[in-house]
Amino acid sequence: MSDLSSGTGIETGKSLDEEAKKRLFAGGSVLGAVAMSSCCIVPLVLFSLGVTGAWIGNLTALYPYKPYFFVITAIFLAGGFYMTYRKPRAAACARDGACALPLSERLNRTLLWAASGLTVAALAFPYAVPYLLD
Repeated sequence: MSDLSSGTGIETGKSLDEEAKKRLFAGGSVLGAVAMSSCCIVPLVLFSLGVTGAWIGNLTALYPYKPYFFVITAIFLAGGFYMTYRKPRAAACARDGACALPLSERLNRTLLWAASGLTVAALAFPYAVPYLLD
């Protein structure tokens, strides 16, 4: 069942499960990174865009949960990078040895790197604030 279907480059069977896992890990890492930055970066961005309201101040109540969000995000990032960057199977490559990088694979990599950047920014934000406010 791992044959290529009609020359379209889409595999059937087991690889669809792997694609679903890759999407799950990429999406989970993005959601985790947003949750991790919800106490610090999200209120600043919303305020910079002109969004106001008393509810923005309530987002700072999530700061004590930041380490938990980080652990969840790190697990999703590690799983996502492992699933995305491990060696491709020989069946996924063409007979001439060329392995195509489908759009979904590029999207997964982009999401993983964006989530990594947002996670690093959320971790560094408390240390960078004194320099930004000077």
